[in-house]
Amino acid sequence: QVQLVESGGGLVQAGGSLRLSCAASGRTFSSYNMGWFRQAPGKEREFVAAIRWTGDTTRFADSVKGRFTISRDNAKNTVHLQMNSLKPEDTAVYYCAADYSILLIQTRPAEYDYWGQGTQVTVSS
Repeated sequence: QVQLVESGGGLVQAGGSLRLSCAASGRTFSSYNMGWFRQAPGKEREFVAAIRWTGDTTRFADSVKGRFTISRDNAKNTVHLQMNSLKPEDTAVYYCAADYSILLIQTRPAEYDYWGQGTQVTVSS
């Protein structure tokens, strides 16, 4: 069982930055691949970024490549999403998620086992 709590969302102007954090508790956090997803009103939840449990491999959605970075600190049981050059289309509720399938990074929401409650990110133009 893993519990996830996101923080760091808010309102920012286009071109600005936000840093989201996800605090995890529970068993063997370091054994989970961690992902960030987002969901805008009326749209499906979509993959944003993920990082392997080892921290040595990351994946990003094409829409955020070059703008977002993901990192983790297993000693502190945290994962972060640094979002730069934000655009209005980045507006969504952002969720962190944990996947106990260690071998591969998954991009489908259904593959993740645990989810946080989400944090709102709003980018104004």
